[in-house]
Amino acid sequence: MSGVRVLMLGGSGLVGRALVARLAKRDALRLDLLLRRAALPLPANARAFVGDPLPVALEQWQASAQGCDVFVSALGTTRSMAGSIEAFARIDRDLVLRVAQEARKAGARQAVLVSSVDAAARSRNDYLRVKGELEEGVAALGFERCDFLQPGLLLGAREGQPARPAERFGQRVAPLLNPLLIGPLARYRAVEAEVVAAAAAALVGRPAAGVLRHAGPALKALAGEA
Repeated sequence: MSGVRVLMLGGSGLVGRALVARLAKRDALRLDLLLRRAALPLPANARAFVGDPLPVALEQWQASAQGCDVFVSALGTTRSMAGSIEAFARIDRDLVLRVAQEARKAGARQAVLVSSVDAAARSRNDYLRVKGELEEGVAALGFERCDFLQPGLLLGAREGQPARPAERFGQRVAPLLNPLLIGPLARYRAVEAEVVAAAAAALVGRPAAGVLRHAGPALKALAGEA
């Protein structure tokens, strides 16, 4: 897809920063970022729409009347950071779904979302249930293609933020556990945020239709194509 127009949520996070850096290398791509706070420097092919709360930034983007081809979300928080499961759902499900709806109305044909391994709308785990409900909601919007990336524990340094407790633990034990997770269990391996970003970048603009989920070794395979 040439001259692709991308609308992105979560560009300042762990995966998001790495993904923005990769998309910045595509001369024919225009990247519109919805941000709570201004992030400098911006790549030459990017524009920032800044507002807190984020719906303010979305309204600014809509007023620009530029349209888009691909919706990308690397937005993600945790229940502990949000304060409650309800607050978590408002961010990770409701907000992302609202922006996806507006992107679809603006012409987007593809959605690329960073989700979670084992995301399922009927999961008994609240985190995985919310992620699954988001996947189902986005898939129902009528995109020609939906790509849901489902990594295990994300590894990497969060710029300007302390590492999340699970990530601190994962940094220590992943080298020991990952080699033991083989076969069907390979999907649960901890994975570097850079790998997830590379996989997402490789998917942006792919033409084939369908609802596709990518986990475990598939993410590294995609990253090798970026």
